[in-house]
Amino acid sequence: MDTASRTATTGEPTFRDATDADVEALVALIESAYRGDSSRTGWTTEADILEGQRTDPEGVRAVVEAPDSRLLVVERDGRTVACCQLEHRGDAAYFGMFAVSPQLQGAGLGKVIIAEAERTARAQWGVRQMQMTVISVREDLIAWYERRGYRRTGEMTPFPYGDERFGVPQRDDLQFELLVKPLGD
Repeated sequence: MDTASRTATTGEPTFRDATDADVEALVALIESAYRGDSSRTGWTTEADILEGQRTDPEGVRAVVEAPDSRLLVVERDGRTVACCQLEHRGDAAYFGMFAVSPQLQGAGLGKVIIAEAERTARAQWGVRQMQMTVISVREDLIAWYERRGYRRTGEMTPFPYGDERFGVPQRDDLQFELLVKPLGD
């Protein structure tokens, strides 16, 4: 079943592909989940390790328009409450740009979204693995993913220091760690 055609009862999340018309709302959502004082309402904040922006309209639009990529918009009662990126990479899918409204974090919505993302990647691309990168000092976030079946690989890539499109680091030990999860048939 196509994700865009999934329906849910009132109060339950619905999923659809993002369009250019969603870009501004998605940038605001992503920023609210990770940066500034509003992000401190939820538990996924990066405000203590990064200042500045998390993304921008150009970055979100690039994901929306990229071939082999989908940006899922999650709505509840007609309101955008979360999003996540899926990108087809051979026999794997990359999961990124995951944001849940800070006011809704901690209530189980993230678990529903990641399960739907995994289902969608398997159904659409037949992939056998989901991959993501997480800032390695985000132990609480990594632990959350581990409880969902992801494992740390120890494979690190450097944080793009000096490129303010990704934020202004508040510490000098930031790097991304690859997390992976096998996806069943």
